[in-house]
Amino acid sequence: MGATPLAWAAGSGHDAVVELLLSRADINPNKPDEDGQTPLIRAAFMGREGVVKMLLGRDDVKPDKPNNWGQTPLGCAAEIGHVGVVELLLGRDDVNPNKLGADRQTPLGWAAWSGHEEVVKMLLGRDDIDPDKPSRSGRTPLMRAAGGGYGGIVKMLLERDDVNPNKSDMYGQTPLWWAASSGYEGVVEILLGREDVNPNTPDRNGRTPLCCAALNGREGVVRMLLRRDDVNLDWPDKYGQTPLSYAVGGRHVRVIALLQPPTATYTTA
Repeated sequence: MGATPLAWAAGSGHDAVVELLLSRADINPNKPDEDGQTPLIRAAFMGREGVVKMLLGRDDVKPDKPNNWGQTPLGCAAEIGHVGVVELLLGRDDVNPNKLGADRQTPLGWAAWSGHEEVVKMLLGRDDIDPDKPSRSGRTPLMRAAGGGYGGIVKMLLERDDVNPNKSDMYGQTPLWWAASSGYEGVVEILLGREDVNPNTPDRNGRTPLCCAALNGREGVVRMLLRRDDVNLDWPDKYGQTPLSYAVGGRHVRVIALLQPPTATYTTA
């Protein structure tokens, strides 16, 4: 609502119309709509490289101006995976690649969450990038990638010395917790391959990655976790539930078989 003709043309990729409108002295190229969406944000979100380039060529365009949710043009382009637009915006000295946007998340966090490897690679190539900067909920780009099952991005982030693989969010959930809970075996394997990853870190309810994997019946993840000598099979959460009791409650027969002592018998009735 309230979008200007320039904003509509920019979002639709009508380069000629944008050029015509920008030639007028009475056109404000930064004027936002009711949601704070500027012409540049609309063009960046839609991947309109020609329009973005045209707008960035103006001295009076603010390339880092956010919308009402705090999302900048770079954040929008990174979230959707518009590589060309991201490259154009990163070429500007007045664009902050670490600026917190919607959900108080960085452009890198958005790209990692959405699985856009090329954008992540581009952002990590910057000397001024903070690859471990958390969102409002405390979730880092590594957590976002692990929770989405994006192994390639997880590997890229773990190559950085300034990324903490054990960092917890505000709920106590680590990258391993997210991957184990969601059943992303490839990511779990990558994380467990690191000696500095603690497989027993619990969330604020006391649930470890093994607890979550057992609760959700993630047989493959449970097998991987059990290969670690330092995994605690009997770790109780704040409710007194262990990985085995969660598997029994969920009637996950194969997981029960992996977790129960050889001589014990349990019923799921």
